Amino acid sequence: MCGIVGYIGRRPALEILVSGLKRLEYRGYDSAGYALQTPEGLFVRRCRGRVSELEAMDPGPYASATVGLAHTRWATHGEPSERNAHPQLDQSGRIAVVHNGIIENYKTLKRELQRMGVVFTSDTDTEVIAQLVGVEKTAGRSLFEAVRIALSKVRGTYGIAVLSADEPGTMIAARHGSPLVVGIGDAEYLVASDVAAVIAHTREVIYLDEGEVVSVSRSGLETDKLESILRDRVETVECSLEDLEKNGFDHFMLKEIFSQPESLTNAFRGRIDLDEGNAHLGGLGLTPADMARISRIIITACGTSWHAALIGKYVIESLARIPVDVEYASEFRYRDPVIDPGTVMFVISQSGETADTLAALRLAKARGCRVFGIVNVVGSTIARETDAGVYIHAGPEIGVASTKAFTSQVMVLTLVAMAFGRSRGCITRSQGLDLARELCNIPDKVTRILSGSDRIAALAREFTYARNFLYLGRGYNYPVALEGALKLKEISYIHAEGYPAAEMKHGPIALIDDEMPVLVIAVRDAAYDKILSNISEVRARRGKVIAV
Repeated sequence: MCGIVGYIGRRPALEILVSGLKRLEYRGYDSAGYALQTPEGLFVRRCRGRVSELEAMDPGPYASATVGLAHTRWATHGEPSERNAHPQLDQSGRIAVVHNGIIENYKTLKRELQRMGVVFTSDTDTEVIAQLVGVEKTAGRSLFEAVRIALSKVRGTYGIAVLSADEPGTMIAARHGSPLVVGIGDAEYLVASDVAAVIAHTREVIYLDEGEVVSVSRSGLETDKLESILRDRVETVECSLEDLEKNGFDHFMLKEIFSQPESLTNAFRGRIDLDEGNAHLGGLGLTPADMARISRIIITACGTSWHAALIGKYVIESLARIPVDVEYASEFRYRDPVIDPGTVMFVISQSGETADTLAALRLAKARGCRVFGIVNVVGSTIARETDAGVYIHAGPEIGVASTKAFTSQVMVLTLVAMAFGRSRGCITRSQGLDLARELCNIPDKVTRILSGSDRIAALAREFTYARNFLYLGRGYNYPVALEGALKLKEISYIHAEGYPAAEMKHGPIALIDDEMPVLVIAVRDAAYDKILSNISEVRARRGKVIAV
């Protein structure tokens, strides 16, 4: 699973497909491929490796074909190889499928199809979808009906685009647990897993609903929903093509690190009341009476967003005196959680499409819990399915390792805590004013920190020998330590662990020696003296201390 691009229109499709795949390369992948609809059937090219290698393959006489789909794959079932790359075909070679997601019952379906005489050529779960569609097409179904019937048999997640050699000028798109967007141009349509792949051609889009199947042709879109409802769902993408460029930076992550002063400002712009020391979050739709009735908050998220949630727990409990539970969405969704009438949930996701977080949201709503979203991507599934919420307004985050979204999430959670605290009388106007002023000063402080990036880079070079790192923090800085360790693992492929500093003595201290750098977040707060003691313990074992 990784990136999907499809095109139907009047222009040559191949160039649009390849440029779309390049826009999605930041997600990572191991193989790529495309299928073009031609008068002779489906023309397919696939390769293990880069999109540039796919682009270099000769399309023969079909470079002018005006219908096609393409995919970049990150292997989940089957090793990276040409035969496992997408598009996957049915045994007739007349059905092509690209797919993001995981089909959980693919082995059972594959055995059933093999008993029917269907011959498989790959190790992927995706080929099962192609073969199921092919069987239904052979039985005389339309492509739309064949896809619907095939998908009724699968269990798991999918975002798919499907072509048939027998229905020229038609593409079927469907989603369940994996996002898809349809871009609407001038007599042309694009299907993609990410708006980044379509923004160069149109800013008018429709985000497919969960479980929706859509037929795309030059004449328009058809679904099992009313056409008028589909038209009413057209949205205008807020980001521009410039937002998706590196703008002189070596890579997207560096650009996004340096854009944090702007993204943090966007997170609080128009929300902080410097006259009353309060935060106004109209998107939550909560009255002071509503806030007073809340007796417990659950925050659920994954990865970096979970670390932001943990900071949010500390801030909300401190400022609003509301008990907060922070849950990994991947764990919460499989539990039998206790949700009482006074409980509300916040779900946090940069993309608004995180599958486990979405599943946790649906479980909570099914239990009668009111759910609020903190997301970045406007129109995302979580934004649509929550009862209300707050956008972080961080702008597109292209880097796989989250940076600016994390700090913006923390900012928004602090605003939530501030609004709840003021409404419930837990902080005074004077305290609120002090907090409001400090929040407004953060972008300038971040700018000053980033101005020392050369010094930070030089420090990093001193520790390139290290294969293990320990990150320590106390209080609010414990989740920051977790996030720092996660970033080092994601970006450098170096093992790192984040710990509460006081817990160092319960295990990690045994690993500290002169080969172990220990990054300690040591700010002058109530735990400062304790942190200094932890640093002394590290030095006593000849550990290399990096103090922040």
